[in-house]
Amino acid sequence: MDKIFLDELRVETIIGIWEWERKVRQTVVIDLEMSADIARAAATDTVDDTLNYKLVAKRVQEFVRDSSFQLVETLAERIAGIVRDEFDVAWVKVKVHKPGAIRGSRDVGVVIERGAAPE
Repeated sequence: MDKIFLDELRVETIIGIWEWERKVRQTVVIDLEMSADIARAAATDTVDDTLNYKLVAKRVQEFVRDSSFQLVETLAERIAGIVRDEFDVAWVKVKVHKPGAIRGSRDVGVVIERGAAPE
């Protein structure tokens, strides 16, 4: 199976467990890998025959911008659900980064995979 990916999608949102985090928008960075059969799109050279990553990006950005979760785990799970349900994606890998969350660490986050793994 083929994959379509989006790397380093940056969105400001409310995320975190601490009181100050509930008041300040922070940047999260999202990477997505999505299973897709791109053979037809390659043959027709038509965006309607593929997973439109621009539409996926806009939907994820909108969702994340409007959300206010405490945990990046919850955010990742909800993003995976949107991609799978709204874009008919059988498998998705979601990586949510919360840069600067831990002093002394450049980055922290979670990686989840949902659905049937591509062959």
